[in-house]
Amino acid sequence: MKNFWLKLKKPIYALAPMAGITDSAFRQICKDFGADVVYSEMASVTALTYNPGKTLEMLKFSPKERPYVVQVFGSNPEHFAKAVKLVEKKIKPDGIDINFGCPVPKVSRQKAGAELFKDLKLSRQVLKTVTLNTSLPVSIKTRARVGSVDILEFLKNVSDLDIKAIMIHGRSFSQGFSGSIDWQIIKKSREYFSGIILANGGVGLNLTPNPSPRQERGVKDYCDWLLNKTGADGVGVGQGALGRPWIFGELKAKSEKGKTKEEIFNIILKHTKLVCKLKGRQGIIEMRKHLCWYVQGLSGARKLREKLVKIESLDDINKILK
Repeated sequence: MKNFWLKLKKPIYALAPMAGITDSAFRQICKDFGADVVYSEMASVTALTYNPGKTLEMLKFSPKERPYVVQVFGSNPEHFAKAVKLVEKKIKPDGIDINFGCPVPKVSRQKAGAELFKDLKLSRQVLKTVTLNTSLPVSIKTRARVGSVDILEFLKNVSDLDIKAIMIHGRSFSQGFSGSIDWQIIKKSREYFSGIILANGGVGLNLTPNPSPRQERGVKDYCDWLLNKTGADGVGVGQGALGRPWIFGELKAKSEKGKTKEEIFNIILKHTKLVCKLKGRQGIIEMRKHLCWYVQGLSGARKLREKLVKIESLDDINKILK
């Protein structure tokens, strides 16, 4: 088994998986700015088992995205077995990741994501099944806590299984995507897991109104603080990369120079051209949310957003930005 995780220079800066966001176009843009690892959007193992065509299309990637990890979700071990075999054969990624952290209701209703996390017996069965049915390195993404089960108990339960990496979102299920990060529990996870640990949560949220004193130190300072406190091998960047894919370059350059309006507009055009090439008109529609994130904080952002949410073509974007 080739474990690409061991070849990466630390600290590792990964683009965390985000449903409806981390498609190939966005992954390529983040790679251009220095992301060490990128993850796919969540792929349903049930869909891959019964009607895989659309999901396999979603999981396609460019060679420049490597190392590229496909993230899957579900709760049926048999579906996981079939899905990971299919993904390894048809997609040929560098790794397989299992989602144990998603709090979205439609995922929870399937007893997947964060709901699967708190079922220790079933989560172990799923993990064991996946490790036995793929030659790719297996990783997991989790929450710090779901209900009465925390990450330490979860890791104890699967300590004998061949898991290469774990991305720990430092918030509990009940916190969702806001609130403080439990860095202490991420640090304690090292006692139960010897592989790669990526700390996740709060990166880039200094862009929000009324930031906390810690967030005011900036993204680079926050990541350094998080790495120092947790002892993690790297950081998973999720919401912090929205409208700011150059965050990876800032983190690696140890500076936060930011981008001028002209530079941001050029990145927007590059991203849009790429998504048009890959998805056609549907890509333009999906691009609208990215456009709103890109212009956040710029002068005249409100008026720009009002126009950008209505774009129908690349020409529309060109006219608005000019």
